[in-house]
Amino acid sequence: MISIRCFIPEPCKKLLRKMRQGLYAVAYVRAPSESAHFCPVCEKGLVRFRKLSYGDTKCFICGSDERHRLVWLFLHRLTNLFDGSSRTMLHVAPEIQFENGLRAAVGPSYITADLLDPRAKVKMDITNIQYPDSFFDVIYCSHVLEHIPNDRLAMREFVRVLKPSGWAVIMVPCYPDRGKTFEDPSVTDPKERLRLFGQEDHVRIYGNDFIDRLNAAGFDVRVIRSSDFLSPAEIARFNLTTHSGDVFLCTKR
Repeated sequence: MISIRCFIPEPCKKLLRKMRQGLYAVAYVRAPSESAHFCPVCEKGLVRFRKLSYGDTKCFICGSDERHRLVWLFLHRLTNLFDGSSRTMLHVAPEIQFENGLRAAVGPSYITADLLDPRAKVKMDITNIQYPDSFFDVIYCSHVLEHIPNDRLAMREFVRVLKPSGWAVIMVPCYPDRGKTFEDPSVTDPKERLRLFGQEDHVRIYGNDFIDRLNAAGFDVRVIRSSDFLSPAEIARFNLTTHSGDVFLCTKR
């Protein structure tokens, strides 16, 4: 389902964001030393995070949710993405919270891509990527594959265009405790998809075989959790719960 936000002119969206952020800043932003919480994405101290109906939490200022905060911390602390080296990066379905920071870190070889969002630099179907083999040093794709009918083909395309020395971060809503991935290609009605898969435009719920799918595509996978590199105090301060999910760090086999 196409979001109405895709059709709002970018200048209008920027103005609305600034107005909203100004109001929230007065109510919720404090100096980091005086705040109970901290958003590592926009680097603002907060009285609290905004709690959503399904349990996730968002930053009042930049709108980052828990998975955003987790992966941003991961990229800064466990990768060399911000070391100033020249590299080519593909960012699929780019999150607005990350674009400026990633563009500043990577430079002109930072490529945003989306099939529908006109804000992206390149229009792209990730099951048929228009770049040659071994082109990208880094690929970042978060919460996209659950929308893609042929996700296995998209994974193979990521493997194809990733350099042998490169790495990819792939994130999906994943529920390993529910068993294997549940999908039914015959389900096309948005209401039925909402009932079965949790969202009107989702086509599956990933289970404990998600890593197997990545392996079959040609990736070696390392699972990174918040507790692997953050202290309990940091996890609480950044408000990372089960909604943050896991980071799947993939390298080309």
